[in-house]
Amino acid sequence: MTFASLTPAFTARIPIHPPNAVGSAKGGLNHVALISLAEGNGGSFTSDPAYPIQISAKILHGADYIRPDVDGKHLRLKVNSILQQGDALLHYEYTGTIEVTPAIGKVLSGAPDAATTPFGNVFTHVTFESGHALFAPLEFKTFVGSGRFVVEAGKPVIVEYLISEVTA
Repeated sequence: MTFASLTPAFTARIPIHPPNAVGSAKGGLNHVALISLAEGNGGSFTSDPAYPIQISAKILHGADYIRPDVDGKHLRLKVNSILQQGDALLHYEYTGTIEVTPAIGKVLSGAPDAATTPFGNVFTHVTFESGHALFAPLEFKTFVGSGRFVVEAGKPVIVEYLISEVTA
């Protein structure tokens, strides 16, 4: 019997706008726009140097739809975005959960004493879609990510993910 293992694949650094409530404040839907390339900094999506599919892309467009669990201890993520590398486009999508720790609560509420959070409370399942030959093999692989929030004074919050391919 062989359990799955993880192969480091990508690092995503996604600058985000503050959340906007779409539904009711408790248990409602929130929309978080990703800061796009058109706004001057589309974030980055890069391959681990040892990963066989090399990508160095920018975020062209994207949004995060967040719904809190009723108890407020976890958030459910659904993200759709488009990455661009030269003339190639890649649809980057993930679902996941955030455990709302006090530190993450400060980041998400925009508290003045918010700070960068450690990895270990944000996890995702990542899928890709593309018609470009370079990216097409990604459609048939399984990926997971571990995330954190990066806070730097005077800059937008960045969601950073270390994404691994699930292998046997």
